[in-house]
Amino acid sequence: MARLILLNKPYGLLSQFTDAKSPSPRPTLSGLGLPAGVYPAGRLDRDSEGLLLLTDDGRLQARIAEPRHKMEKTYLAQVEGGPTEADLEPLRRGVVLSDGPTQPAKARRIEAPELWPRDPPIRVRQTVPDAWIEVAITEGRNRQVRRMTAAVGLPTLRLVRWRIGGWTVEGLAPGEWREVEAR
Repeated sequence: MARLILLNKPYGLLSQFTDAKSPSPRPTLSGLGLPAGVYPAGRLDRDSEGLLLLTDDGRLQARIAEPRHKMEKTYLAQVEGGPTEADLEPLRRGVVLSDGPTQPAKARRIEAPELWPRDPPIRVRQTVPDAWIEVAITEGRNRQVRRMTAAVGLPTLRLVRWRIGGWTVEGLAPGEWREVEAR
């Protein structure tokens, strides 16, 4: 039976087990006490937080990570500005990025979620408002949500992946993980 692990990846952690590229090693998954033989199903940028799935099953890994399977990923993004429905509409239609147009996203403004504190905290600017939006995509390009929000004039300050398919990070503190039944 395939193993599937839900991990709340903390800010600043690489979503890989080694850091061969940096002269001074950065924190990786190897410091979290994960079981041997599991690997990330997709990636989450070092400066993003939240749900990362790990598995020992290559077929499951592909089903989760490969865009052709269209598994929805939901992000909570704290953005600069006060987004209106008109500001979010381009996200819903799809945004043209340097590597081509994105698929339409689901996007809506939300109340500030109750999340764990980020270490280090985001910089707060007294003269620039911020707000939270929820963005759901089925692709998974490099830094896609950050690039999409920037393209519509809403730079992302904090990004938390909350859900992948039917799995969520709810109930897990940063760095915590739990094994669940793969379905």
